[in-house]
Amino acid sequence: MAEDTPERRVLTAAKEQKVHFVQLQFMDLLGFVKTVSIPTSKLERALEEGVVFDGSSVVGYATIEESDMRARPVPETFRVLPWTRDDLRTGGMVCNVYDARGGRFAGDPRYVLERVMAKARERGWVPHTGPEYEFFLFRRDADGRPTNIPGDRGRYFELLPMDTGESVRKRVCLYANEMGFDAEASHHEVAPGQHEIDLRYADAVTSADRVLSLKHAIRTVALEHGLHATFMPKPIFGVNGSGMHVHQSLITPEGDNVFHDPAARDELSETMLHYLAGILKRARENCAILASWVNSYKRLVPGYEAPVYICWANKNRSALVRIPAGRGVSTRMEVRNPDPAGNPYLQYASMIAAGLDGIEHRLDPPEPVEQDIYSLTPMERRKIGIASLPGNLEEAIGELEGSSLLKETLGSHVFNHYLHLKRKEWDDYRIRVTDYELETLLPIL
Repeated sequence: MAEDTPERRVLTAAKEQKVHFVQLQFMDLLGFVKTVSIPTSKLERALEEGVVFDGSSVVGYATIEESDMRARPVPETFRVLPWTRDDLRTGGMVCNVYDARGGRFAGDPRYVLERVMAKARERGWVPHTGPEYEFFLFRRDADGRPTNIPGDRGRYFELLPMDTGESVRKRVCLYANEMGFDAEASHHEVAPGQHEIDLRYADAVTSADRVLSLKHAIRTVALEHGLHATFMPKPIFGVNGSGMHVHQSLITPEGDNVFHDPAARDELSETMLHYLAGILKRARENCAILASWVNSYKRLVPGYEAPVYICWANKNRSALVRIPAGRGVSTRMEVRNPDPAGNPYLQYASMIAAGLDGIEHRLDPPEPVEQDIYSLTPMERRKIGIASLPGNLEEAIGELEGSSLLKETLGSHVFNHYLHLKRKEWDDYRIRVTDYELETLLPIL
């Protein structure tokens, strides 16, 4: 191996920082992190050859007949996991997945996002994203099993005496910054036990890689404090659910923000408005990717600050897309229906593809809606052309299935496997008899 290469720098860093193990990680289609740990004595070989694994055991990856796959670590993603110490000090790297023939595996979600990024780069743009990542911290019972009892009784932006939940959040931010992720802010969210950590903008692949690691960090730190961290969108009836609002813009290699035009109305460029129009046009089609679970649609209901209606605004937080106040390099849009339980690579890819499609076809968005959309009647919403997001996973699956853009973006492997998995989830859900039915119907029917 040559002396000055990314691979050699990883080996040097691992030695200097006394790393004994390295976790090689990637995601399945549903967003679950898959990990294989190797001792650092095997790191050089892993960097050169990758690590073989059984793809048929990974959800949405491959069949038994085509199961041999190889995870190749990406050297630029190396970081030391700050919560590991002494003889268990561990590093981590995100991997690209290759098939048995040595080519990039079409079912690798990271590869899906890389393809979309390549299309943007052909136009001279680098899509950047920054997530606001929400999650709940719940207590565990006497046997260590998760409950849905909040770890605190705090409310939005509340400053409480240091409790376990706040300690978890602050520790995760410290660890994120030690890994170079630049956690810009964190705070208590609206619901008891609910927290948010905001990561600084980065190119979309790097940002998705960081989400992968952040989920691992949050779960690990929560466990160390005797709590359970969940990214379930709506774990408690009657309170706000958890979202992953995604801020996004297009940046040139020179660092200029394509979304900003100081001479335009509100300083929003024509390119940004086309991108915005694409996001709105495809909102129903990509909802099954952005809000990917049955439970996601328990969050996307009126009354809990989650977006339901397809429109945009500058200040109105009931809109699907909001334009924050910053201008210049900070000009961006915030898409509010993604949630933290999904696959960030696929979520980012579907949004960026929709935006780029809007630019390609020079779509124009409607006027912004600054009034409270929840207060409008259905007739008033129809009159001004405001449609709704799908009301459940089945409806969202139907929209995704009919989308030629998403089929092209995801590729046939991911598209077909994802639809199969989500149809199965819906079928499993719809045949269940719920507590609601037993409580309300059993006594009277």
